[in-house]
Amino acid sequence: MAISPPCVLTFAATDPSGGAGLQADILTLASIGCHPLSVVTGITVQDSVGVESIMPLDSDWINDQARTILEDMQVAAFKLGLLGSVENVAVIAEIMADYPDVPLLIDPVLASGRGDELTNEEMHAAMCELLFPQATLITPNSIEARRLAFYEEGDEVKNTSLNQCAERLLEMGSEYVLITGTHERSHDVINSLYGRSGLIRDYHWERLPGSYHGSGCTLTSAIAACMAHGLSVEEAVQEAQEYTWQTLKNGFRPGMGQFIPDRFFWARDEDSDTADGKSQSIQH
Repeated sequence: MAISPPCVLTFAATDPSGGAGLQADILTLASIGCHPLSVVTGITVQDSVGVESIMPLDSDWINDQARTILEDMQVAAFKLGLLGSVENVAVIAEIMADYPDVPLLIDPVLASGRGDELTNEEMHAAMCELLFPQATLITPNSIEARRLAFYEEGDEVKNTSLNQCAERLLEMGSEYVLITGTHERSHDVINSLYGRSGLIRDYHWERLPGSYHGSGCTLTSAIAACMAHGLSVEEAVQEAQEYTWQTLKNGFRPGMGQFIPDRFFWARDEDSDTADGKSQSIQH
């Protein structure tokens, strides 16, 4: 029998467009050689333009989905995305507490790319108080970092530096924080990794044209996949950013909204090579 690839369990809401959410996680994990396990936290009505509505699943369903699969399979990493409700955050925190030695990667999704609110202040507090203390790494964008770091103030602190945000988030208990800079007004996209001793490294990436649906899901899932393969946090963050940038560079626009990252860009590159060395386009 073949050796099982590392299993990564993701908790996320569905996205029928395949751009973000559960589908993005599954595609990314599979692309990087992991076996994706999934717990559905909610069902969304959305397309590549934005999110119309979300129906969170009952927390008992979350618990039953996760406990059943965890009794059957060994998990190398956990990845959390959109969780749907305070009750879901609480039950997932209880589950995570039973697996303290498994890396926990959190993408704290607060809103869609269009700005549709997907959480509330109670959920922000629950994530900060129940999940972040258990996290190996959290990956907020700069907007999310400011909102979460100062959630007790009840609003985003727009003039606060990202270094201050990272310090506050680390104080909540996460071992590492990676703040992504897509929303900042910088020539390059600058992503910053912080640890308990402060800033570890800034990563500069060419700012690509266009807007992408599911880039955050892709990045965090890629980090989880790399860690499941045995890389350290810093190694995984580097490799996952390179992978994510390539998915964006090769992104496609199947609808009327944002571009979707091509998580299998490498497979299409291979498929385009013919025996005589010429390339051919793949028609869909």
